Amino acid sequence: MSTNSSTNITKTGLDGSTAIAGRTVLVTGANRGLGQALVEEALRRGAARVYAGARQPLTHPDERVPHMIMDVTNPAQIQAAVERVESLDILINNAGVSLPDDLSDRGALERHLAVNLFGTWGVTEAFLSSLTRSRGAVVNVVSVGALAAVPVLPAYSISKAASFSLTQSLRALLAREGVRVHAVLPGPIDTDMVRDLPIPKAPPESVARGIFDGVENGDEEIFPDPMSATMAERWRAGVAKELERQNAALVQAEPLAA
Repeated sequence: MSTNSSTNITKTGLDGSTAIAGRTVLVTGANRGLGQALVEEALRRGAARVYAGARQPLTHPDERVPHMIMDVTNPAQIQAAVERVESLDILINNAGVSLPDDLSDRGALERHLAVNLFGTWGVTEAFLSSLTRSRGAVVNVVSVGALAAVPVLPAYSISKAASFSLTQSLRALLAREGVRVHAVLPGPIDTDMVRDLPIPKAPPESVARGIFDGVENGDEEIFPDPMSATMAERWRAGVAKELERQNAALVQAEPLAA
Protein backbone atom coordinates (compact mmCIF):
# COMPACT_ATOMS: atom_id res chain seq x y z
CA MET A 1 0.00 0.00 0.00
CA SER A 2 1.36 3.41 -0.92
CA THR A 3 1.90 5.96 1.82
CA ASN A 4 2.35 8.70 -0.75
CA SER A 5 0.78 11.97 0.43
CA SER A 6 -1.38 12.08 -2.70
CA THR A 7 -3.20 8.93 -1.61
CA ASN A 8 -3.33 9.30 2.15
CA ILE A 9 -5.98 11.70 3.38
CA THR A 10 -5.54 11.15 7.12
CA LYS A 11 -2.23 12.71 8.20
CA THR A 12 -1.08 14.06 11.52
CA GLY A 13 -0.35 17.74 11.99
CA LEU A 14 -0.72 20.28 14.73
CA ASP A 15 -3.39 22.16 12.80
CA GLY A 16 -4.52 19.26 10.59
CA SER A 17 -4.56 21.51 7.51
CA THR A 18 -2.27 19.22 5.51
CA ALA A 19 -5.05 16.65 5.28
CA ILE A 20 -7.13 18.85 2.96
CA ALA A 21 -4.39 20.89 1.29
CA GLY A 22 -3.98 19.91 -2.33
CA ARG A 23 -7.07 17.68 -2.38
CA THR A 24 -10.04 17.74 -4.72
CA VAL A 25 -13.37 17.94 -2.91
CA LEU A 26 -16.96 17.75 -4.12
CA VAL A 27 -19.77 19.15 -1.96
CA THR A 28 -23.42 18.54 -2.84
CA GLY A 29 -26.05 21.03 -1.74
CA ALA A 30 -23.34 23.69 -1.84
CA ASN A 31 -25.41 26.78 -2.57
CA ARG A 32 -26.27 27.74 1.04
CA GLY A 33 -26.18 26.79 4.70
CA LEU A 34 -23.82 24.02 5.69
CA GLY A 35 -22.91 23.24 2.09
CA GLN A 36 -21.70 26.77 1.50
CA ALA A 37 -19.77 26.69 4.77
CA LEU A 38 -18.12 23.40 3.76
CA VAL A 39 -16.94 24.92 0.49
CA GLU A 40 -15.41 27.89 2.31
CA GLU A 41 -13.75 25.72 4.95
CA ALA A 42 -12.23 23.43 2.32
CA LEU A 43 -10.78 26.48 0.60
CA ARG A 44 -9.44 27.83 3.88
CA ARG A 45 -7.64 24.54 4.45
CA GLY A 46 -5.97 24.70 1.07
CA ALA A 47 -8.01 22.39 -1.14
CA ALA A 48 -6.78 22.42 -4.72
CA ARG A 49 -10.31 22.34 -6.11
CA VAL A 50 -13.77 22.33 -4.57
CA TYR A 51 -16.62 21.35 -6.87
CA ALA A 52 -19.82 23.02 -5.71
CA GLY A 53 -22.84 20.96 -6.71
CA ALA A 54 -26.24 22.61 -6.50
CA ARG A 55 -29.60 22.56 -8.25
CA GLN A 56 -29.34 26.21 -9.27
CA PRO A 57 -26.48 28.09 -10.96
CA LEU A 58 -24.07 29.87 -8.63
CA THR A 59 -20.78 31.67 -8.99
CA HIS A 60 -17.84 31.89 -6.63
CA PRO A 61 -15.02 34.46 -6.69
CA ASP A 62 -12.36 31.78 -6.06
CA GLU A 63 -11.22 30.11 -9.28
CA ARG A 64 -10.75 26.86 -7.36
CA VAL A 65 -14.54 26.49 -7.15
CA PRO A 66 -16.06 25.20 -10.38
CA HIS A 67 -19.82 25.10 -10.11
CA MET A 68 -21.97 22.40 -11.60
CA ILE A 69 -25.71 21.99 -11.62
CA MET A 70 -26.44 18.70 -9.89
CA ASP A 71 -29.73 17.61 -8.44
CA VAL A 72 -28.89 14.44 -6.51
CA THR A 73 -32.18 12.89 -7.66
CA ASN A 74 -31.32 13.45 -11.34
CA PRO A 75 -29.20 10.61 -12.80
CA ALA A 76 -28.36 12.56 -15.97
CA GLN A 77 -26.99 15.50 -13.97
CA ILE A 78 -25.00 13.16 -11.74
CA GLN A 79 -23.46 11.47 -14.77
CA ALA A 80 -22.60 14.84 -16.30
CA ALA A 81 -20.82 15.74 -13.06
CA VAL A 82 -18.85 12.49 -13.14
CA GLU A 83 -17.69 13.26 -16.68
CA ARG A 84 -16.58 16.74 -15.63
CA VAL A 85 -14.64 15.77 -12.49
CA GLU A 86 -11.29 14.35 -13.58
CA SER A 87 -10.28 13.07 -10.14
CA LEU A 88 -11.78 13.19 -6.66
CA ASP A 89 -10.36 12.74 -3.17
CA ILE A 90 -13.28 13.63 -0.90
CA LEU A 91 -17.00 13.40 -1.64
CA ILE A 92 -19.24 15.22 0.83
CA ASN A 93 -22.86 14.15 0.49
CA ASN A 94 -24.45 17.19 2.10
CA ALA A 95 -27.59 17.73 0.00
CA GLY A 96 -30.70 17.03 2.01
CA VAL A 97 -34.32 17.92 2.52
CA SER A 98 -36.48 18.39 5.59
CA LEU A 99 -40.17 19.10 5.10
CA PRO A 100 -42.98 19.34 7.68
CA ASP A 101 -45.03 16.14 7.84
CA ASP A 102 -46.89 13.86 10.23
CA LEU A 103 -46.44 10.56 8.34
CA SER A 104 -49.93 10.85 6.88
CA ASP A 105 -48.58 11.48 3.36
CA ARG A 106 -46.62 8.72 1.62
CA GLY A 107 -45.38 11.27 -0.91
CA ALA A 108 -43.60 13.28 1.80
CA LEU A 109 -41.79 10.20 3.03
CA GLU A 110 -40.81 9.23 -0.51
CA ARG A 111 -39.46 12.72 -1.16
CA HIS A 112 -37.22 12.52 1.91
CA LEU A 113 -35.96 9.09 0.94
CA ALA A 114 -35.35 10.18 -2.65
CA VAL A 115 -32.97 12.93 -1.54
CA ASN A 116 -31.55 11.86 1.80
CA LEU A 117 -31.12 8.15 1.05
CA PHE A 118 -31.17 7.43 -2.67
CA GLY A 119 -29.53 10.75 -3.55
CA THR A 120 -26.61 9.94 -1.25
CA TRP A 121 -26.37 6.41 -2.64
CA GLY A 122 -26.61 7.54 -6.27
CA VAL A 123 -23.87 10.17 -6.03
CA THR A 124 -21.57 7.83 -4.10
CA GLU A 125 -22.08 5.01 -6.58
CA ALA A 126 -21.40 7.33 -9.51
CA PHE A 127 -18.10 8.61 -8.10
CA LEU A 128 -16.95 5.33 -6.59
CA SER A 129 -14.42 4.50 -9.32
CA SER A 130 -12.76 7.88 -8.91
CA LEU A 131 -12.68 7.57 -5.12
CA THR A 132 -11.25 4.06 -5.35
CA ARG A 133 -8.44 5.28 -7.61
CA SER A 134 -7.55 8.06 -5.16
CA ARG A 135 -8.16 5.88 -2.08
CA GLY A 136 -10.35 8.73 -0.98
CA ALA A 137 -13.15 9.41 1.46
CA VAL A 138 -16.93 9.63 1.48
CA VAL A 139 -18.43 12.00 4.05
CA ASN A 140 -22.18 11.62 4.54
CA VAL A 141 -23.94 14.38 6.45
CA VAL A 142 -26.51 12.47 8.48
CA SER A 143 -28.04 13.77 11.76
CA VAL A 144 -28.43 12.85 15.41
CA GLY A 145 -32.03 12.31 14.29
CA ALA A 146 -30.74 9.06 12.79
CA LEU A 147 -30.00 7.78 16.30
CA ALA A 148 -33.31 8.82 17.86
CA ALA A 149 -36.28 10.06 15.87
CA VAL A 150 -37.34 13.71 16.09
CA PRO A 151 -41.14 13.32 16.25
CA VAL A 152 -41.84 16.76 14.74
CA LEU A 153 -39.81 15.67 11.69
CA PRO A 154 -40.65 11.97 11.35
CA ALA A 155 -40.03 11.46 7.61
CA TYR A 156 -36.73 13.31 7.91
CA SER A 157 -35.72 11.14 10.86
CA ILE A 158 -36.63 7.94 9.00
CA SER A 159 -34.64 8.98 5.94
CA LYS A 160 -31.61 9.93 8.01
CA ALA A 161 -31.72 6.63 9.90
CA ALA A 162 -31.69 4.89 6.52
CA SER A 163 -28.82 7.11 5.38
CA PHE A 164 -26.84 6.20 8.49
CA SER A 165 -27.37 2.49 7.82
CA LEU A 166 -26.24 3.08 4.23
CA THR A 167 -23.12 4.81 5.55
CA GLN A 168 -22.26 1.93 7.88
CA SER A 169 -22.78 -0.58 5.07
CA LEU A 170 -20.62 1.40 2.64
CA ARG A 171 -17.91 1.68 5.29
CA ALA A 172 -17.68 -2.08 5.63
CA LEU A 173 -17.98 -2.83 1.92
CA LEU A 174 -15.47 -0.21 0.76
CA ALA A 175 -12.82 -0.77 3.41
CA ARG A 176 -10.99 -3.29 1.24
CA GLU A 177 -10.84 -0.70 -1.55
CA GLY A 178 -9.10 1.78 0.74
CA VAL A 179 -12.07 4.19 0.70
CA ARG A 180 -12.92 5.64 4.09
CA VAL A 181 -16.57 6.41 4.90
CA HIS A 182 -17.52 8.95 7.56
CA ALA A 183 -20.93 9.65 9.10
CA VAL A 184 -21.50 13.22 10.25
CA LEU A 185 -24.01 13.32 13.12
CA PRO A 186 -24.72 16.97 13.89
CA GLY A 187 -27.37 18.40 16.12
CA PRO A 188 -29.51 21.32 14.89
CA ILE A 189 -27.66 23.74 12.61
CA ASP A 190 -28.67 27.36 12.05
CA THR A 191 -29.77 26.95 8.43
CA ASP A 192 -33.01 27.39 6.52
CA MET A 193 -33.90 23.75 7.17
CA VAL A 194 -34.61 24.20 10.90
CA ARG A 195 -34.39 27.94 11.38
CA ASP A 196 -37.99 28.20 12.59
CA LEU A 197 -37.64 25.54 15.29
CA PRO A 198 -37.28 27.14 18.76
CA ILE A 199 -34.17 25.21 19.75
CA PRO A 200 -30.46 26.02 20.12
CA LYS A 201 -28.57 25.75 16.84
CA ALA A 202 -24.90 25.66 15.91
CA PRO A 203 -23.48 28.07 13.28
CA PRO A 204 -22.82 26.27 9.99
CA GLU A 205 -19.26 27.63 9.88
CA SER A 206 -18.30 25.93 13.15
CA VAL A 207 -20.00 22.71 12.08
CA ALA A 208 -18.01 22.73 8.83
CA ARG A 209 -14.78 23.10 10.84
CA GLY A 210 -15.82 20.19 13.03
CA ILE A 211 -16.54 18.02 10.01
CA PHE A 212 -13.13 18.56 8.45
CA ASP A 213 -11.45 18.09 11.81
CA GLY A 214 -13.18 14.72 12.07
CA VAL A 215 -12.12 13.69 8.57
CA GLU A 216 -8.53 14.65 9.35
CA ASN A 217 -8.66 12.73 12.62
CA GLY A 218 -10.03 9.64 10.87
CA ASP A 219 -13.23 9.59 12.97
CA GLU A 220 -15.78 7.15 11.58
CA GLU A 221 -18.59 9.09 13.27
CA ILE A 222 -18.12 12.84 13.42
CA PHE A 223 -19.98 14.82 16.09
CA PRO A 224 -19.20 18.36 14.91
CA ASP A 225 -21.05 20.67 17.31
CA PRO A 226 -21.39 21.12 21.07
CA MET A 227 -24.76 19.37 21.31
CA SER A 228 -23.75 16.25 19.37
CA ALA A 229 -20.24 16.18 20.88
CA THR A 230 -21.74 15.22 24.25
CA MET A 231 -22.70 11.87 22.68
CA ALA A 232 -19.40 11.08 20.99
CA GLU A 233 -17.55 9.01 23.59
CA ARG A 234 -20.65 7.11 24.69
CA TRP A 235 -21.42 6.25 21.07
CA ARG A 236 -17.89 5.05 20.32
CA ALA A 237 -17.83 2.86 23.44
CA GLY A 238 -21.44 1.72 23.11
CA VAL A 239 -23.07 -1.56 22.18
CA ALA A 240 -24.35 -0.28 18.83
CA LYS A 241 -20.85 0.65 17.64
CA GLU A 242 -19.47 -2.65 18.85
CA LEU A 243 -22.18 -4.52 16.95
CA GLU A 244 -21.32 -2.53 13.81
CA ARG A 245 -17.68 -3.61 14.13
CA GLN A 246 -18.71 -7.24 14.56
CA ASN A 247 -20.99 -7.10 11.52
CA ALA A 248 -18.33 -5.35 9.41
CA ALA A 249 -15.88 -8.12 10.23
CA LEU A 250 -18.15 -10.62 8.47
CA VAL A 251 -17.66 -8.76 5.19
CA GLN A 252 -13.99 -7.97 5.69
CA ALA A 253 -13.23 -11.62 6.39
CA GLU A 254 -14.44 -12.66 2.92
CA PRO A 255 -11.68 -13.27 0.34
CA LEU A 256 -11.22 -10.64 -2.36
CA ALA A 257 -12.54 -11.60 -5.80
CA ALA A 258 -9.89 -12.64 -8.29
